[in-house]
Amino acid sequence: MDLKKIEKYTLDDISVFFKENADAILIVDAKLVIYKAISRKGIFLDLIKENGNYHDLIEKLWLNFNNSSNKITSDYQVFTPSIGKFDGKYSKRLKIVFDNTLYIIQMTIYPIADNNIYMFILDELDNSENIQEFLTNEKFNTIQNTYLFSMYVDLIKDTTNSISVTEISDEPINSNEIKYTDWRKMIVNMIYADDQSIFLERTDPEYLKKNLAPERTMSLDCQMKNLEGKYIWVKLIFRRAETNNADDFRFVFMIQDIHENSVKLLSALKKFEGLASEDPLTGLYNHGRIETEIYNAIENKKECERSLSIMMIDIDYFKKVNDTLGHAIGDITLKHFVAIICDFFKFYNIKVGRWGGDEFVALCYDIKAAELMTIAENMRIKISETKFDMAGNITCSIGITEINKNDEVKEAFERVDKAMYAAKLNGRNGVMVK
Repeated sequence: MDLKKIEKYTLDDISVFFKENADAILIVDAKLVIYKAISRKGIFLDLIKENGNYHDLIEKLWLNFNNSSNKITSDYQVFTPSIGKFDGKYSKRLKIVFDNTLYIIQMTIYPIADNNIYMFILDELDNSENIQEFLTNEKFNTIQNTYLFSMYVDLIKDTTNSISVTEISDEPINSNEIKYTDWRKMIVNMIYADDQSIFLERTDPEYLKKNLAPERTMSLDCQMKNLEGKYIWVKLIFRRAETNNADDFRFVFMIQDIHENSVKLLSALKKFEGLASEDPLTGLYNHGRIETEIYNAIENKKECERSLSIMMIDIDYFKKVNDTLGHAIGDITLKHFVAIICDFFKFYNIKVGRWGGDEFVALCYDIKAAELMTIAENMRIKISETKFDMAGNITCSIGITEINKNDEVKEAFERVDKAMYAAKLNGRNGVMVK
């Protein structure tokens, strides 16, 4: 080996070379949360100010979406103080988009005083040398990006480490071992309000110790705020690691993006729920659904002062329409009839269902019997004056009852049924209240 060419170099020579070739050198005081640029070249003249706030520097360098200039939502800035602390030397490759151009930057950090003052050395790397790596990572991330977050948890030591946020970086974020108990308190604010209580229950250290044996996995689907500040459906996954010590409680925790599939599933469930509750001919609630609505409303009435009434509607002599004109015309007539009553109900909090055949029941919230009597009478007149195509003019009989706190479901039904039949016995095409 020929050493003559390298023996002439001294530490001073290397220092000069380093000074001339490093693209940016920064000094950071983490305690005072400030930084100063000792030198800047190239892209760093525009990317980094001469001095400024250390947290802003952290956000600019690696609290943004991976391979994008978009910043993450402010809720996640709660982790900034922990990310910016280093116990020893640290090196990381960054991918930063500036002016629509992707820059690959090598960042090396040296603590130089009491672990509160650091020297940052930043160098822009040649994109051509990293393009293959970038393409390889992109293929890998196509699969991995469904996992938005992962970390390793030790419940006994109350620590977290190897925190990885896929949308921010391909590599784990230096977190200085955020305490797990602190992490729960910070992250709960990103969970949808209705899901926060179950999140706190399932992530409680004692719950995990009690319910997860080694190599067992537990998951929870909930809504969580993503880095853009939008709530998405995610799957929280806890898996207890197998160790030689039964008293070890170490876990891998991951957050998986299941939003797209969850939205499709919920849409399908809502569709089937609607089909199960809907009368296929009229589109109203079917018998089972309106019966359930009435039962629940009467039970709730026992605990509140909210006005509640029930209306039963029966088309007069509708059997003649089916017998003389056929069921097809009968169906058309029923749909027309329903359109009229729904038009009357649209301004009120009224749920209406098809009780069976040509009989309908309406559950009327916040309406007393006297007011409902006026609504029903106007509706009866409108129906009697309407031309129902081939069926001509038809009429209906309507019964009304108001629910009180002492009512049971059976007696309320019997009362409104008697009111409707009283209207029929009174010559039909009328309204009666019981």
